[in-house]
Amino acid sequence: MNIVGIIGAMAEEVAILKEKMQDVTVTKKAGMEFYSGILEGKQVVVVMSGIGKVNAALCTQILVDVYKVDAVINTGVAGSLNKDIDIADIVLSTDAIQHDIDTTNFGNKHGEIPRMENSTFVASDELRAAAKRVCAIVNPEIRTFEGRIVSGDQFICSKDKKNWLREYFGAECTEMEGASIAHACYLNNIPFLIIRAISDKADDSAEMAYEEFEHIAIAHTVKLVCGLLQEI
Repeated sequence: MNIVGIIGAMAEEVAILKEKMQDVTVTKKAGMEFYSGILEGKQVVVVMSGIGKVNAALCTQILVDVYKVDAVINTGVAGSLNKDIDIADIVLSTDAIQHDIDTTNFGNKHGEIPRMENSTFVASDELRAAAKRVCAIVNPEIRTFEGRIVSGDQFICSKDKKNWLREYFGAECTEMEGASIAHACYLNNIPFLIIRAISDKADDSAEMAYEEFEHIAIAHTVKLVCGLLQEI
C-alpha cells in the first residue's frame, strides 16, 4: 500500500494525527483540507470529512480520484449496540450497511440499495487482522471486537432504535459515516477498514456519555491508527 487515506468525521478525530505528520502539504477541496505527508513512515492523506454520509462519500471519492490512495482507513467514535461492548472498546468492521435506506414499500429489506448488486460492503480482511494484532499491543487495557457497523444520518440515542438496529442488522455499533465510505470504496475497488472506539451506548444516556468519553475513545483510535500504519 503506497498511499493510505485516513478519514475522520470531526476535527477531534484527526487533529492528533495531523500533528504527528511530517513533510505536510495542505490542499483544500470541496471545503475539506487534505493533509498529504508522512505518518509513521507511510505516505498518507489525512482529512476531516465533516459529519454525515454525503460528506464522507464525497471525501472518499476525492481521495481516490485526486490522491490515488491504495486503501482507506476511517477512524472515529460510535455508539455500542452490543451489551458486551463497553465504552472505550474498539470495533473493527467486518462489513458495513447504511441502516437508514428504506425502500421497503417496494419489497426491499431495510438497508438494501435498489438496483445495486451489493448493499453490504465487506472490509479488508488484511487490514482488520493487522489492526486486531496492533490494538492488543497499543491498547492492552481495552477489548477489540470485530463485526458489522451500521451507519445513518442519525445520532442514535433511543433504546428502541438501538435494539432494532442490533436485532435487524446484527450490528455491533452505529455511527454516521463508515458505511458510505465503504460504499465508495466498494465502487472503486479500494480496500477499507472502519475503526470505531465506543463513546456511548446509543441509548437514553448517549448524549451525556458521548460528551464525557469522546476524548478517551479518540486517544485509543489514534494509537491504533499509528500502530497499524507501521504494520502495513
